[in-house]
Amino acid sequence: MTVIATTDRLLLRNWTDEDRPLFHEINSDPEVMEFFAFRRDRAEADWMLDNIRDAIATTGLGFYAIALKETDEPIGFCGLWKPELEPFLAAGTIEVGWRLVKRHWGKGYATEAGAAALHLGFTQFNSPEIVSFAVADNHRSTAVMRRLGLHHEPDRDFDHPRVPDTHPHLKRHVLYAISRHQWKQAVG
Repeated sequence: MTVIATTDRLLLRNWTDEDRPLFHEINSDPEVMEFFAFRRDRAEADWMLDNIRDAIATTGLGFYAIALKETDEPIGFCGLWKPELEPFLAAGTIEVGWRLVKRHWGKGYATEAGAAALHLGFTQFNSPEIVSFAVADNHRSTAVMRRLGLHHEPDRDFDHPRVPDTHPHLKRHVLYAISRHQWKQAVG
């Protein structure tokens, strides 16, 4: 197991085979996936986990497993990704994102893990800017973005090209961003 970062309560680490049930639970739970057009069955979740694990191992970028520091119990994921959404985002743009199993919502874990991911993005990956985006009505995620110091940039909002027309209420995405300069000022 490769630990990417630690916080007061959490480990951000690469995924293990033992994490597969949790990863599937997150990606198939209707409440967790409320703002996503697709739920993942076990085979799809396993395939996705393998791709993320390989990306982390080869590039360092990926949605890292979030585990409780004291027990190593996985509770979700948070990390950095290059979403490849040109022309809405410039090539090479780094996104910070997260998803937690419902029983661990409301404890500040997404914000804590997101802060660690931002630190990695600006210090280890030297990103000039990190963005995050979500369905416009996903107020839980946008609240985390604001707590992390990201700012809504309405002129950069977009209709997500990978959301099918069968889900028009999920197309519009709001974009939040923070520059390295803004982040350095916020963290001192």
